[in-house]
Amino acid sequence: MEWMTLPLKRYADFSGRSRRKEYWMFFLLIIIVAFVLAIVEGVLGLAGMVGGVYGPLTTIFLLGIIIPSIAVQVRRFHDQDKSGWWVLLGFVPLVGGIAVLVFMCLEGTRGENQYGADPKGGVDTNVFN
Repeated sequence: MEWMTLPLKRYADFSGRSRRKEYWMFFLLIIIVAFVLAIVEGVLGLAGMVGGVYGPLTTIFLLGIIIPSIAVQVRRFHDQDKSGWWVLLGFVPLVGGIAVLVFMCLEGTRGENQYGADPKGGVDTNVFN
């Protein structure tokens, strides 16, 4: 559960690095909470009130989760030694979302990079130079 809530603790922290585990567990938490909220809204008759798709509870949740979602994605790119601006790739129709999905699945660089220490606590590559 700690991995799921870590991005919420680092709400608007766009610096540093995040592991794949942190990203995907947070993503799983978002899916579970949205699913539960959708069921609650369906039972209460609130489903589809916002834009014909979402209920008010789901909308408030999704709006509140935007900043930490972007922040953890930026930190995932940092883990791969890429700029956080790569997040904008997701706005490219069709291929952008797929490309970001692939990047989120890739392993980060081992050892320290320009964005900080290895979040896995791996071997320092400078030792062997």
